[in-house]
Amino acid sequence: MSLYALLRNDTDPTELEIEEAFDGNLCRCTGYRPILDAAQSFSKEKACGKATANGGRGCCLENGNGAAKNGCCMQNGNGEQADQPIKRFTPPGFIEYKPDTELIFPPALRRYEFKALAFGNKRKKWYRPVTMQQLLEIKSAYPSAKVIGGSTETQIEIKFKAMQYTASIFVGDIPELRKYSFEPGYLQIGGNVVLTDLEEICLKAIEHYGPVKAQPFKAIHKQIRYFAGRQIRNVGTPAGNLATASPISDLNPVFVATNTLLIAKSLNRETKIPMSDFFKGYRTTALPTDAIIASLRIPVARDTGEYLRAYKQAKRKDDDIAIVNAALRISLSETHTVQSVNLVYGGMAPTTIAAKEAQEYLKGKKWTDPATLEGTMQALGNDFDLRFGVPGGMATYRKSLALGFFYRFYHEILSEMQVKEVEIDDDVRGEIERAISTGKKDLEATQAYGQRVVGKANPHLAALKQCTGEAQYTDDIPVQKNELYGHMVLSTKAHARILSVDPSPALTLPGVYEWVDHHDLPDEKANWWGAPTCDETFFAVDEVFTAGQPIGMILADSAKHAEAGARAVKVQYKDLPAIFTIEEAIAHESYFDHYRFINIGDAEGAFKTADHVFSGIVRMGGQEHFYLETQACVVIPKPEDGEMEVWSSTQNPSETQAYISQVTGVQANKIVSKVKRLGGGFGGKETRSIQLSGICAVAAKKTKRPVRCMLNRDDDISTSGQRHPFLARWKVAVNKDGKLQALDADVYGNAGWSQDLSGAVVDRALSHIDGCYKIPNVHVRGRLAKTNTVSNTAFRGFGGPQGMFIAESYMEEIADRLDMPVERLREINFYKPSEKTHFKQELKDWYVPLMYQQVLQESDYADRRAAISAFNASSKWKKRGLAIIPTKFGISFTAIFLNQAGALVHIYHDGSILVAHGGTEMGQGLHTKMTMIAAQALGVPLSNVFISETATNTVPNTSSTAASASSDLNGYAIANACEQLNARLAPYRARLGSSATMKQLAHAAYFDRVNLCANGFYKTPDIGYIWGPNTGQMFYYFTQGVTAAEVEIDTLTGDWTCRRADIKMDVGRSINPSIDYGQIEGAFVQGQGLFTTEESLWHRASGTLFTKGPGTYKIPGFRDIPQVFNVSLLKDVEWENLRTIQRSRGVGEPPLFMGSSVFFAIRDALKAARRQWGEDEVLSLQSPATPERIRVSCVDPIVKRAKVSPREGEKSFFLSI
Repeated sequence: MSLYALLRNDTDPTELEIEEAFDGNLCRCTGYRPILDAAQSFSKEKACGKATANGGRGCCLENGNGAAKNGCCMQNGNGEQADQPIKRFTPPGFIEYKPDTELIFPPALRRYEFKALAFGNKRKKWYRPVTMQQLLEIKSAYPSAKVIGGSTETQIEIKFKAMQYTASIFVGDIPELRKYSFEPGYLQIGGNVVLTDLEEICLKAIEHYGPVKAQPFKAIHKQIRYFAGRQIRNVGTPAGNLATASPISDLNPVFVATNTLLIAKSLNRETKIPMSDFFKGYRTTALPTDAIIASLRIPVARDTGEYLRAYKQAKRKDDDIAIVNAALRISLSETHTVQSVNLVYGGMAPTTIAAKEAQEYLKGKKWTDPATLEGTMQALGNDFDLRFGVPGGMATYRKSLALGFFYRFYHEILSEMQVKEVEIDDDVRGEIERAISTGKKDLEATQAYGQRVVGKANPHLAALKQCTGEAQYTDDIPVQKNELYGHMVLSTKAHARILSVDPSPALTLPGVYEWVDHHDLPDEKANWWGAPTCDETFFAVDEVFTAGQPIGMILADSAKHAEAGARAVKVQYKDLPAIFTIEEAIAHESYFDHYRFINIGDAEGAFKTADHVFSGIVRMGGQEHFYLETQACVVIPKPEDGEMEVWSSTQNPSETQAYISQVTGVQANKIVSKVKRLGGGFGGKETRSIQLSGICAVAAKKTKRPVRCMLNRDDDISTSGQRHPFLARWKVAVNKDGKLQALDADVYGNAGWSQDLSGAVVDRALSHIDGCYKIPNVHVRGRLAKTNTVSNTAFRGFGGPQGMFIAESYMEEIADRLDMPVERLREINFYKPSEKTHFKQELKDWYVPLMYQQVLQESDYADRRAAISAFNASSKWKKRGLAIIPTKFGISFTAIFLNQAGALVHIYHDGSILVAHGGTEMGQGLHTKMTMIAAQALGVPLSNVFISETATNTVPNTSSTAASASSDLNGYAIANACEQLNARLAPYRARLGSSATMKQLAHAAYFDRVNLCANGFYKTPDIGYIWGPNTGQMFYYFTQGVTAAEVEIDTLTGDWTCRRADIKMDVGRSINPSIDYGQIEGAFVQGQGLFTTEESLWHRASGTLFTKGPGTYKIPGFRDIPQVFNVSLLKDVEWENLRTIQRSRGVGEPPLFMGSSVFFAIRDALKAARRQWGEDEVLSLQSPATPERIRVSCVDPIVKRAKVSPREGEKSFFLSI
């Protein structure tokens, strides 16, 4: 939709416009690269029919043989453009894009005359005036009425703060509020000019007034560019920004710094308010209650001597709210003396604030005097003397940004003044800017083994449906007759005794039907669930152990009524002591009863004889799944025998069936659990989906009516768990030559309040703690910390990334201590083919060392390392880093019984084939691969094979779709069923000949009474690891990969960008390279988020999760992916020991850890920054490497000056668990 809107407004957008058009769209599992590749084919740079983006051989400009000779083929009319449309799509039913055939805007709407509207009832009234006079009259009659422009802030207040407004006035259709004019000394804009239009107005103002006088408008334009996403900018307005008085508004500091005059109007008067007097406190202003913001007068800058700059730093560069922003303005005399100054900041106080002491200090000072900079920095430190526990946290970082912005401003202005008598820090000028992202894939990697169907790059079966919005998800299921909507009532305390629960206030509200809690279960035992340990309750009974624990559910006739009812339920608590962090759990010995270890060789003996023994601590934060579709289910009770049909967004239909059987008190054969598709899962719907579907099933049984519930984002995050945060204390023995001798480690995972799958997660971390390195003596131990946080659960990688992160962290620190390049240390210690891991598994088809060398060569690693060293030597504030990281990910469920799968294949009269298997489709392309396997095995076109859904009444006792094993397990089960059918059809193929169609074969077999349905089954052979004795095979095989990444960081702000990533994965003989490339790109970006931008924070005072939505939790966006994003598959090798379906390897989880290459490249850049300031201490960098951690890891004088230490007893505002 964003792309379509762009093309409707501009048929020839630039590459930059296309890339920026996707601001506000978040879906990191796509990797964004394929979306951008498709979108860029519409740009004017790629519009030639010969362009590679359009499937051609490359246009003349791409090949370098155009303009230099005879001009571009598109300009002289000799190219393919004249007789070929811009886009060439071949899928049936897809209409190619032609701008001149698009629907026009309805002429009747253009002629529509707006008239004033008023509607509502006693509780709520809406007004839509169309003139300023009408607006002022309404506002006079209803001074407390909420004025609505874009409603971006109001909807947040309504949704999250349950605010209610009895009267609202929509002002979006009042022409006077959308006008602007260029006056001699100022630009006047209407208060309700939308920000997208304001961008264009600013560009016109720059042209009108000239670049010097238009500095304020250049600053506004810059701030708007990084303000939210395009969808918000299309409706947001300056007046809305001002009236809400957000302390982190990007525009308000510019308005204050430019001495903008605000024109407020009420029915009887006009008030002019200087912006310096407008903000009175947190979310309060000087705007009279009966007035509206009519317009703003933004002064132009002076012809000479006035300078203005605007700055912003956020957790993510695009589409993010500021941590700190600033607008800094000075006016200088001809002798460079400061005449007037405004240093205005956001994010440093409860309101937009001027640095008053610094402003006073600067007045009369000579700007070119070096003492002016030092004095101002000292004054700024006094202005912003933040406490360690300041609301919003990040005290040191925020103070360093305030100082850093001024330092950058000071030298940028000196540079512009072109003075020679003072030393200018040129390197601090300018911020990191991204290039247009590009990338390439090796599209020929599978040619050597591609078959008729398998091995071909077929598109995802649901791709077109998903792009057009036709793909049906759980909440798209049509509403059932008498359906009720559920909304859970969740605990607001981290640990407390429940004194009382009173749903009666809710039951009196309109539309509310019923209350459901633990009293509605068949017995007390039915309330317990969990896998493999039943230690969690569907409903809290007497005590809550985490904020977000379900207490009950309100049922109503609409989702909004249910939400209002849930808010009205009164719960009284008595607080109990709570534990949040792993360190707190260790101190209180708060553990679950799960302990694992792997012990091989003699680690203690090796420590005594080794040349060196090093130790350290690794900390790694968790990660929110942030799937697009939140937890959802529809439970439909049947009138007979307690039957139920359950549609759930789950990776685990069989476990859903089992627990609904338990909570309803009927046998599992009466419960049918179905899944059409999931809008993402990543492990978050492997077990955590059971909670919602179980509660909805209880509600459906009690009311005998269908019940639907789809969680909103904040409830989903509060209840569904995350990737486990980890802490490890390691000790490694190593010799002078770099050979590792021993590893000893204590590994702790923060399980949360219940075990869920935490034991298996820590187990896998222990099995991956060797990374790709041979360590002869290993003793590692794993424990589960029991805390009062949300129960953490499976997440793509399932402990593997945590284990490998520990490994790569100790490798990095050991290399630093040995003063050896870490790339060399890795090479020295790589496993060799047929060597055994610390859990005694032989490495077969081992290609990590080969891929390592290939990536080094293909990425020009050595030359880029030299170039980066030269760059870092000459750059003071910007540093680059480079890292190359390998991965080895074991494929199999570590619980042996889960390594099985079933399938059901039907052949119908018309030759069409219906396949059912135990795996669920969640965007990863599993159904696409399974239909390809069936089509290949049965010798039919892919279009003849269909998978309708996953259901427990077709394939029973299924394992969850997880562990990257679903293609192996279900693929072999389907192949087994197809073998049976082929055996039955063999006589007919012999009789009818090789050209016989499946329709002919099926018809003949049917009339001979041959069964055309087959049940396939598969179980993974050979595996069976036993913990303790350290015997048996743990994994069926390992998926491997290597990635090199390069970053650039701005050490003054902590901002960074990934300049390039080169990924190479060994996926065996790919079943579908298109699907595998998508999985690799998506996993990499999700992994990059895990190790950089995605930080979960808890509010210390309340014990509740703070990062519960896109406003506070930052997944990577389109402009966060590597600027150059190259992916390739290993080829030209033999997989002699790989006995999987088509000799392919699982690919869902293994590439995720490749995202850590960005983290270690950041660490490499930080090492260069620290060396510059004489810091030789080994850097222990905690994951994720947020801009805050990047900045405070630097040791420059500015960050040292900004350091805020806790006073006695003072604690941070936020907790990282």
